[in-house]
Amino acid sequence: MWPFRRRQPADVPQLTIDPAMGDETATRLIAAAKAGDWRTISDLISAVEDPDDHTFYVYQTASVSGPQSWMDEWVAAEPRSTLPLLVKGAHAIQWAWEARGGGRASTVSSEAFKVFFKRLKLAEDCLDDVTERDTDSATAWSFLVILGRARELGIEETRRRFEEARKRHPWHVEAHEQMLQQLCRKWGGSHEQMHRFAAETLDAMPTGSPLGQLTAAAHMEHWLELPAGEDEEYLRSDEVTAQLYAAANRSVLHPDYVRRPRWPTMHNAFAMAFAYSGEIHTAGVLFDEIGDLVTAWPWQYNGRPVEAFLRSRDHVFGQLGR
Repeated sequence: MWPFRRRQPADVPQLTIDPAMGDETATRLIAAAKAGDWRTISDLISAVEDPDDHTFYVYQTASVSGPQSWMDEWVAAEPRSTLPLLVKGAHAIQWAWEARGGGRASTVSSEAFKVFFKRLKLAEDCLDDVTERDTDSATAWSFLVILGRARELGIEETRRRFEEARKRHPWHVEAHEQMLQQLCRKWGGSHEQMHRFAAETLDAMPTGSPLGQLTAAAHMEHWLELPAGEDEEYLRSDEVTAQLYAAANRSVLHPDYVRRPRWPTMHNAFAMAFAYSGEIHTAGVLFDEIGDLVTAWPWQYNGRPVEAFLRSRDHVFGQLGR
């Protein structure tokens, strides 16, 4: 049996997934969101200049569960600012997925879908307002890319939104990741479209860009849809392995790569892909860099994220004689 595949060990030591991914500002934002402290949130996010960092921090702030009355209070208190609407719109997307759940469409009830789409419409209204008032907001457009997929508006409309994000920040990480998801077969795309997008991004991106992770993500998405046996054969093929190395060497393993907030996502994606493809040494290097900063994605593709991560890391370290 392939040692990484889904199986639940009897006794697995637990790690805690840190949603802030070890980032101090994200930790403070998450705490402030839970406390409804929008003034602290406003101060922290308003000081962020990097578009990718800005999107990450808005996302973390908006990920607080359930309805949040403080967001409306913030909108009313700062009517000239688009930031409260941006956070409210991003939160409405998260809130919509709470109603829908993370399963395939066939597992979602009609009532849950009604709530899902109602909350998505709220998100769209907020974000449309932001893009009208703040024409430079790559963050707002990146969330609209998510909505293009979630509201089933079609690949072309999602791509239009993606290009709007790119006009404002050509290598926007979240926008690229969400566009890749739209091109997955499970969302109406195809393996061919998904892999082509990842390859074209890799060829065009600056060296050291975190977007090399799209190649790993595309191969894990492909792996996920294959039956047992074929999945292992696919990831261990010479072609896939060569593509993973080409992507990692231009991305997280390149000297120009700089860790920014959310960096553990990129490393976890590559660690999973290299471990499952049998590239033990490279997987070990990545696990060393990750430490205990396990992320829910992509390990959730193989059961409980922490357990999947630990199974993989223990196997890799065991093969390396540690």
